[in-house]
Amino acid sequence: MKNRLLTSRYLRRGFLENVSCVLIGLGIFMLMQPFVMTAFTYSFSVILFGTVSFLIVSHFPE
Repeated sequence: MKNRLLTSRYLRRGFLENVSCVLIGLGIFMLMQPFVMTAFTYSFSVILFGTVSFLIVSHFPE
């Protein structure tokens, strides 16, 4: 019962939309920073993953 309450709390639209927005923002930050080439290399993947996850999560129930 406790596990079900825990998953239902985190599999909600609001929380996961916020996580997706943070991922998109992190990807943009990684794209614009001039210090670490590895972060720049993976920035497009992070932005793409955040965008796709936002599209999927936006169809979850409130």
